[in-house]
Amino acid sequence: MALLTWGSPAGNRYHPVMPDELAGVFPVFQTPFLADDTIDWKSLEYEIRWMHDHGVNGIVMAMVSETLRLSGKERRDLAEAACEIGLAYGPVIVSVGAESTKVAVDYALHAERSGASALMAIPPTTVPSLDDELASYYRALLDATAAPVVIQDASGYVGAPMSISLQARLLDEYPGRVLFKPEAEPIGPRLTELREATGGAARVFEGSGGIALVDSYRRGVVGTMPGAEVCWALVALWAALERGDRPRIDAINGPLTALISLQTGLDGFIAVEKHLLVRQGVFRSARVRRPVGYRLDPETRLEVDRRFDLLCEAVGGPLL
Repeated sequence: MALLTWGSPAGNRYHPVMPDELAGVFPVFQTPFLADDTIDWKSLEYEIRWMHDHGVNGIVMAMVSETLRLSGKERRDLAEAACEIGLAYGPVIVSVGAESTKVAVDYALHAERSGASALMAIPPTTVPSLDDELASYYRALLDATAAPVVIQDASGYVGAPMSISLQARLLDEYPGRVLFKPEAEPIGPRLTELREATGGAARVFEGSGGIALVDSYRRGVVGTMPGAEVCWALVALWAALERGDRPRIDAINGPLTALISLQTGLDGFIAVEKHLLVRQGVFRSARVRRPVGYRLDPETRLEVDRRFDLLCEAVGGPLL
């Protein structure tokens, strides 16, 4: 397989995508690393092609892509590569959240020039900002760019939950531009609050790795942003939800939620996801940039593999 090449983006390659075109299964890709901790570009290209071979609707570069462990240049290079490879198959969403508004806007402008179909942003993680500060942060991103922006309440991992009123206000101020990925607990009731606060206008992606997808679907989500490692299972589950195929939904949902329940915290998600990508021949290494807050011990690895096998049996895949 020839590796695609890319460089600094020339001009503005952004092609407008309407928010209602962003729906379905949009996995967040994991970033493969070589033994020297540099990015394994060849495996990244294979991963993106592999996900699309399994029928995903688009891809996302975000927190489980280990963006917070990349240098500014690496993060830009990764965004360029994701767009160069991924746009051949479907939309690409690039996370641009940062600890300051200026840096977030710089990332957003770069992602848009690189061709990103949409942007996603977590709030700053080190400062518990007030609503007016967060409103200014997101307004700056929306005012500087033309792309849709996914507001990611990543408080399942870091920070405090964003207020529902702030999220609803941003949608009201920027109609047709704003989508949501809520992760604050309790996910279901807060999703319903957001739906009611926006009169049903909020376009929401489920963001719990799929563990809350069935309940979230009933509450009106338009898609899901899981990890890449079992994207084929999420594609099958989403299709069953769209058909209203209750037996198929229940057959997949049980093994899926059992597997995802072993992924606790950001580093837990990354460790399990990379292990399963190696097992499926997508990655050559499960290497994670250190320091880490979680290691996959041998007994947990065996249980992950057991639950993964049950999920494969339930779905009838992966087939590729």
